[in-house]
Amino acid sequence: MPINRSITREYIGKPIRCKAAICRKSGEPLVIEEVELDPPKSWEVRIKILCTSLCHSDLTFWKMDPSVPFAGFPRILGHEAVGVVESVGKYVEEVKEGELVVPVFLPNCGECRDCESTKSNNCSKFGSKPFLGMPRDGTSRFKDMNGDVVHHLLCVSSFSEYTVVDVTHLVKIAQDFPLDKACLLSCGVSTGVGAAWKVADVEKGSTVAIFGLGAVGLAVALGAKQRGASMIIGIDLNQNKFEIGKQFGVTDFVNPSTCKEKSVSEELNLDGFITQEVDFKDINKAFDYMVQGKSIRCIIRMDH
Repeated sequence: MPINRSITREYIGKPIRCKAAICRKSGEPLVIEEVELDPPKSWEVRIKILCTSLCHSDLTFWKMDPSVPFAGFPRILGHEAVGVVESVGKYVEEVKEGELVVPVFLPNCGECRDCESTKSNNCSKFGSKPFLGMPRDGTSRFKDMNGDVVHHLLCVSSFSEYTVVDVTHLVKIAQDFPLDKACLLSCGVSTGVGAAWKVADVEKGSTVAIFGLGAVGLAVALGAKQRGASMIIGIDLNQNKFEIGKQFGVTDFVNPSTCKEKSVSEELNLDGFITQEVDFKDINKAFDYMVQGKSIRCIIRMDH
């Protein structure tokens, strides 16, 4: 079924009210509530989320001990998504209203030594700290209907109909890209492919052993296949098959703009990552699937 990409100019420069799935307490089901989202400040972009997906990192923050400094409840989780630009703040030139974008949890300022390097992508200007708010001023753009602050996750917070993202956390993609697959490029697929291409630098004819399965492991295998590996061996050492993202680390992330042309030609077989689809109102089912070990990626459609 087609996904509604339409946006309205009615709220440009003004706060907008929308629905979001809020994590209020550790490990408890998300609660869909109305929130107020500020307009974007300088270098920020407000986007309408079209599709999002559940990553195991979301699960980690969902059940995090509240005593951890960056646990941050209440919070809007989600960091794998695709959306359309609703409005932009001052100084934003990279994207414009109506364009399709993928938010990413790792920033890319495009200016520092690490961002310019082909061997590193851990921006030395903005870093990879799991902020509770926006990366430049640390404040949140979300409030609930009581006027209380609702924290961000990894500078994205895609479990909301609208969100505000710093321009350094956005990648513009082709307008005809399949939306249910585009959100997969935000984290898991790009992390795995990056592990094969950038870190391991897999060579043609080599044998590759993957310690850890799930979405990232599958992406590593696909990346290794792209590089011509003759044999790929998957070794699952985890009791929880899906807690594997942090084994590879954020520095293994490859920018989604590198992956998108591969995906269009179906070389990455993104369909193979999608195990379920749910409507936004049923978002807690996605958590159930992952907790039960039944999910690689569950697509959450926002317009149903």
